[in-house]
Formats: sequence, C-alpha cells, structure tokens
Amino acid sequence: MMRYNLLPALGCILLCAFLLGVGCNKDKSETKVLSSQKSAKSPYEGKVAYLDWVKRPHLAELSQQGGIVMDFGTPDQDKYTSGDWKTGWLQRKTQGETSFAWVGPTGRVYFPAEASRAMTLKLRLRPYNNSAMLLFLNGKELPSINFSAGQRFGEYAVKVPAEHIRKGENYLLLRFLNSETIGGKKVAAAVDWIRLLPTASGGAPAKSISPRRLQAKSVDVAGNKRKALTLQVGSELSTYVQVPTHGAHLGFGVSAKPAQHNHKLRLEVTLTDAEGRSKIIWNDAPSHHGWQDHAVDVSAYAGQVVQLRLAPTSLQGEGKILLSPLALYVEKAKTQYKVAKHARNVVVVLVDTLRADKLKPFNKRSRVKTPVVDALANKGAVFTRAQSPENWTKPSVASVLTGLHPATHGTKEDASKLPPQAVTVAETYKKAGFTTASFIANGYVSDKFGFDQGWDHYTNYIRENKSREAKDVFREAGNWIEQHKDKRFFAYVQTIDPHVPYDPPADYLAMYDKRDYEGQVAPRLTPDLLAKAKRNPPAVTFNASDRKRLEALHDGEISYHDEYMGKFVERLKKLGVWDNTIFVFTSDHGEEFGEHNSWGHGHSVYQELLNVPLLVHYPAEVSAGQKIEQTVSTVDIAPTLFELTGVSAPSGTEGHSLVPLLKHATAMYPGVAFSDFLDDRRVIRAGRWKLILRGTNATLFDLLRDPGEQHPLSVTHHPIGARYCRAMLGQFLGASSRIDWLAPSTGRKAPRMRAQGATMDATTQDQLRQLGYGN
Repeated sequence: MMRYNLLPALGCILLCAFLLGVGCNKDKSETKVLSSQKSAKSPYEGKVAYLDWVKRPHLAELSQQGGIVMDFGTPDQDKYTSGDWKTGWLQRKTQGETSFAWVGPTGRVYFPAEASRAMTLKLRLRPYNNSAMLLFLNGKELPSINFSAGQRFGEYAVKVPAEHIRKGENYLLLRFLNSETIGGKKVAAAVDWIRLLPTASGGAPAKSISPRRLQAKSVDVAGNKRKALTLQVGSELSTYVQVPTHGAHLGFGVSAKPAQHNHKLRLEVTLTDAEGRSKIIWNDAPSHHGWQDHAVDVSAYAGQVVQLRLAPTSLQGEGKILLSPLALYVEKAKTQYKVAKHARNVVVVLVDTLRADKLKPFNKRSRVKTPVVDALANKGAVFTRAQSPENWTKPSVASVLTGLHPATHGTKEDASKLPPQAVTVAETYKKAGFTTASFIANGYVSDKFGFDQGWDHYTNYIRENKSREAKDVFREAGNWIEQHKDKRFFAYVQTIDPHVPYDPPADYLAMYDKRDYEGQVAPRLTPDLLAKAKRNPPAVTFNASDRKRLEALHDGEISYHDEYMGKFVERLKKLGVWDNTIFVFTSDHGEEFGEHNSWGHGHSVYQELLNVPLLVHYPAEVSAGQKIEQTVSTVDIAPTLFELTGVSAPSGTEGHSLVPLLKHATAMYPGVAFSDFLDDRRVIRAGRWKLILRGTNATLFDLLRDPGEQHPLSVTHHPIGARYCRAMLGQFLGASSRIDWLAPSTGRKAPRMRAQGATMDATTQDQLRQLGYGN
C-alpha cells in the first residue's frame, strides 16, 4: 500500500526539484519571506512603498522571448538613450495607437544583454526620405537595411552574430543616409520599437510575438480590482535599484491568468548583486483564486545596487502572471521624524576651493590641521559623500543658493548671469521675515553676475577692492550679526583663502614646509603657474620639490582659514546666538594637485573636484558625531535649511531636504547625485559607483575600491552598477521636471531658465584675473 502511495509523492518531489532547479548555479540560501497567506495580517502593514514599479513601470526593463524590448516615444526610452542627451533622438510623438520618437541622421542606443549569443535585431520604424540605414553594434558593422519607397511603418530584421553581442552593456548606432527637414529639424526616421530575439537553430530568426509595452492596467481577480502589471510566460521584468536602509522588503502581490494554467505556472524572483552573485529569493506557484501578497526581506543588501528579475515559467509554455503591487518597501516608522525646535538663524560658510579629503572628518589620513572643523564635526553631522553639481564656482554656488541644478538655472558659462526667476535662499528668507546678509570674496559670485538677489546687506570683496582675507571677512560678518542678533537672520559667508593665489602667513606655511625653498613656486605667481601647468601640452611642469611647496601653501591657507573661522564661531557663542543657529560648512569645488595629470579646477569631473565637505551643526535637532554615508548633493542644502527653520521652500526647488538623514530616518528618494561640466560632460554618483558620460564615451569607476579614480572600468564587465547609473542618469537627463525626475517623462525636457549674459568689461576681467581666471 505504502509502495503505491510513494509514487505520486516522488513524482511531485521530482517536479518541484525540476522547477526549483532553474538557475541551479544561483545561491538558493534561505531568504526570509513574509506572506499574507500564512496570516490575515498584510505583509505590507507598517511599511511604505519606497519605489513602486506598478506606478512607475518605465523604471523597469521588459524582455520577451529572451531578448530586450525597447519602446520608443514613451518614458521607457530615457534609459536606453541617456535621456536623449547627445544621442541624436529628437521629439516624441503619438499617431493613433503608435508612440514613436524622431531620430536625426544618427541615433545611439545603449541596452543590456544577459549573454553573448546569436540574435536577431528587429526594428519597427518609418523612414523619411531615406534609401538605407547603416547599423553598427559595439563598433562592428551589421548588414544595412534598404528601405522601399513607402512612407509607412514597417518591421525590419538583421541577424547579429554572437561575437557582436556583449554580456552587459551594448552600444547600437543607427546611421541614416538621408533625412527630411520637419519643423526645422533634420528627421531621418520615426522609431516605434527596437528589440532583440535569439536566433533559432539553423540561423532562422525565432518566431516572434508582437512586443508589448510594460503598462499597468486595472484587473479584477476574484472580485478584487487592482492596477497590475502583466507578465506572460517567455517574458521577464528586470530592474536595477539601490536598496534603502531600515528594513527593506521586496513586496509583490501575484495571481495567475488564465485559471486553467494556474497549476503549471510559477514565478521566479532573482536578486543579483554588483559582484554578479545571484540568489533566487522567490520561486512558487501563484493562485488564480485571488491575490497572494508577499514580502521578501532584502535588508541584507542595504546600500547596495542590485538587479531584480521576475520571470514566469510554465511546463506548457503559456499563461500569464499578474503583479500588484510590485514595490520596494521600507519600515514606515523609519520614514517618520519630527523637527521639534526650528532654528532661529542660519549661517552658511562656503569655503572656495576646498576638497573634502583635505579635512580629517572626511579623510583620517589628512595632515591638514583644522581643530575648529574637527570640533564642529564631533558635535554635528558629516556627509562623507557630498557632491558639487559643477567643478567651478559660479554654477555650483548658484545651485547652493537656489536649490536648482545647473541645467535649470543655466548659470554655467563664464559670462552667465543668474536669472531673476531663480529664487535664491536669501529671497525666500527675506520674504519669511529674516534679515539677510552676504559676505562674498569671489568675484564671480557678484552683482555683476546676478548674485545680489535678496540681500539686505550685500558685500563682494573683489568688486569693492576690499581685503578678502578670512580674518577680515569673518570680522565683518560677525559685526553684522552683532548688529542684527535680535532679529532672525540668514548670513552667507563665502571665503576664498584656499583659492589661488596660495599665500598664507609664514607661520602657517611653516606648519607644512619649513624649507628654504628656492624653486619656481612663489605665492603670488600660483594663479599663472597653475593655469600654464594644466595646458595641453603643459607650459610649466613641477618637480617633487615644487609639488611639495604648492600643497604646503594650499594646506597653510586651510589652517589659517580654520583659525579665523574659530574666532567667528566663538563670537557667535558670546553673542548668544550660537545655540539657536544652524551652521553649515561646505565648499563649491575642490582642487587638483597633479592627480590625473592636472592642476587647479574647472576642467575635469574627478572626485578631487566634485567631492566637497558638507557639515551641519545644530545640536537641538542634529545629534552629535554622525557620519552619513548616503550620496547627497550641495543642491540639497537649501531645502534642508528651510525645513530646519520651518520656512516653506519655493515650489520650484529641485534639491531634497537632508533632514530625514539627519534624523536617522529613511530618505524617500534615491541616494544619487548629478554633476555637469558645461555641456561637455554629465556625471552620476550612486553609492560606490560613478559614471561619466562624455559624448559617446562612458567611463565607470568603483569609488569603494578605487577612490582616486585611477582604474576606469568597463561598463560591459560591471553590468549591475553601470546599468543602474545609466538608467538613473538617463531618467534625470530626460526628465520633464527635475523636481520629480523619477516621474515618467513626456519627452519634453525640463525647463531651463534663460541665463542672461553679463558684459565682461576690463575692470571685471582684471578682478577675475586676480583669482587666476582668464590667465
């Protein structure tokens, strides 16, 4: 009797083993799962959606029949075209039920592939006045496509040998022989979709089904209506995300369709980390009788960039799975916080040309003596991964003072003037009843360039030919605060001591170089020397002795500045305003000292220029000794100040308040930061990863293992980190609004304010030359 009963049981065991054996090379270690099927309690109770793919399906990628589907003319496009930045893609259009994108004579597409294998590239497009299209994949030419005389949408297919496909990122170039002028633009074609299909045995293209767009639609399962994503067998949803802190869970509700195939359907969920290690975190059969809600604990990956893949499987090769919700959840309690005591006053000290690693709170190995900064760090919060949005003063300071990205305020060029419609922090505080003052020692941050907006008291030491030494700047700022301490005040102090010319007092220089140096480096000549040293080829070169002297001069300036900032802080304490004042210490950019074979700033986007110090001191609300590792931007300073003072931020503010991080809560936005260099380079930092785009060139760095950026990585060989950066940067660059850049793009770029041009008269040019500009 038992003998016969064992046979079906054994068959069931073998079937389960077969189904679980998919991806048998993956780690199948136990993963904690919370399921509503085991309890009446919802697995999402006490949690809040950090990122919801049902609401934002454009952030996921869809593969069908083993190949990716790229849907053009929709928000899906941005992650394949770098947000259309310098990739040849023009307007997005809709005609009937077809959404498409215009492409110029040349179009570039970046997409991932899971393996190197023979594929068929398929495109649905409508050519304009074209006879042919040339195709290049990863620099290798594919067979060209010849068009007929018709002007309708058609499908075209090209075979791609296995050696042309890379596992990881791939670069597809479309080049058209002709184009048509439409609305003043050269349009070569309208592209509906591009997809890849595995080539069947014998070289024939696999029989394909029509590609489907990943969309959420309302569905009814057993009387329970939900907005859901549909995945059919043979398709796969893939997405890349940086796992947040505080109890992150992947939550998904699942049901099967149609009912008769339910017992043969399974859903497999795989998580792959940046090292390429994969783990099946869910593999089970869904029900068609209702929604099954699950939550898989992924908190072990907190802070890491990972890939999540969801794939339906069936022995009969048919059926569909419905997903609702599909989201990354965090503990709700860890998203809640309260500012109990709003600060009365605000002081921001921005030190021009100070890189983060010159200071011990950011780099323990630094030799530079800054006891005041050290003490502030011990009693406040240090953001170790703060990024400047540009590599030189004007655009980066404009972002600090407006909470806008450089691409929005447009103050990026040498003669650019901050637009009047860019609302400054000073204007907002003045409207809220604060008295406002600025003490600025850089000639670019002046009335000449629109930076006098919103100040009751405005001083620019270069423009007014006054001493710009830290002792004088801090003394005047202290005098003003003493006169206005009975009112709520906002004081902005921008010192310039570490900027060229490097000329600290002799005793500060002696702290780092006591030699009787007789080389070419003289303090007042440093602007000219650095300008010549970074030319290509260099007009000046430095030997080891010169380098030692240059760094000693710069380090001496930092220590000198620290002493007088300390006197300023002590004065605020004596005036009785310190305890009720937010004190923010930061910089606009750093400085290179031979790293990457260059000197000074304003020419590259390496971390010695972009990673700046950011320190927040306000003991009433900011606990002492915090080191916050999440990537942030100095664009975030303005909204942080507003929240800590109880003042509403202007509606157009693009930065995110850092108060959640200061209050040990989960910030409900990605931990990434974006930087520009004019219109030449675009940068994203996401945790340990940094991606630099320069035209068609993409350079990836792993800042955890290579903080000095000496070893650029292949975007192909590091597909998880590279794809996440590419997708997030594309989403930002293609955003219709930079306030919520994760939202689906309409294809219309976020507005850019029209920065006026200032007249660069002889006096202005001479004043800027004093700072090494224009040498």
